[in-house]
Amino acid sequence: MTSRTTPSVVRFRSAFSLPGFDAPQPPGEYRVDHDEEALEGASLIAWRRVATFIHLPAISASGATRQMVPIEPASLEAALEQDQRQ
Repeated sequence: MTSRTTPSVVRFRSAFSLPGFDAPQPPGEYRVDHDEEALEGASLIAWRRVATFIHLPAISASGATRQMVPIEPASLEAALEQDQRQ
């Protein structure tokens, strides 16, 4: 089965938290990866998201420790919308 990862960058202006985080994360830009797999049909290829990960800490943060944390896309969108309203 064919798969792909689509990277993006999201920006938070304020500290934020997502379900499963131990502590709030500082404002900044964060890399987000969307893993997808191909759904092959007779005449076209469609993609289905199978996982989404956020890279911690923020891109601009220094430090040797980095981690990829699985997140729900809907939770990320809700946190970004809340950040925009602040």
